[in-house]
Amino acid sequence: MFRNALGKTFRFLGYTVQYGCIAHCAFEYLGGIVVCSGPSMEPTIQNSDIVFSENLSRHFYCIRKGDIVIVKSPTDPKSNICKRVIGLEGDKVCTSNPSDFLKTHSFVPKGHVWLEGDNLRNSTDSRCYGPVPYGLIRGRICFKIWPLNDFGFLRASPNGHRFLDD
Repeated sequence: MFRNALGKTFRFLGYTVQYGCIAHCAFEYLGGIVVCSGPSMEPTIQNSDIVFSENLSRHFYCIRKGDIVIVKSPTDPKSNICKRVIGLEGDKVCTSNPSDFLKTHSFVPKGHVWLEGDNLRNSTDSRCYGPVPYGLIRGRICFKIWPLNDFGFLRASPNGHRFLDD
């Protein structure tokens, strides 16, 4: 009897480890559901919106300007941030705030991206901490899941004028 219970316990543990590994790989390499918090991406993403993030794009270097990405925070590695890609390596970007009279520009270095929140007045982004290494990108947000009345693909950036094509 003890032997039978021990066998069932080990089988259960084995299945738990197997399914745990499968779930880890799915969430790490395929994608997952993310709850966004904070005002930096308003009006595109509101506080407590639930989105789906796919992770294949970062592995295949398919991140483009205008994509919204989940990134390990450059200032706090324990947290993730959600921002829009404004510039890729080699791109010329506006590094000043919208309210600045004189506009300053810079080039994004190799292996980095320039990130900004859609709510430029209430966003801590690359204008504060500079270009972000591509390796910190965790995934690309595909569409919004919740709230249901806003279900679907995300809208374009309200700050499209910040994209420079020089």
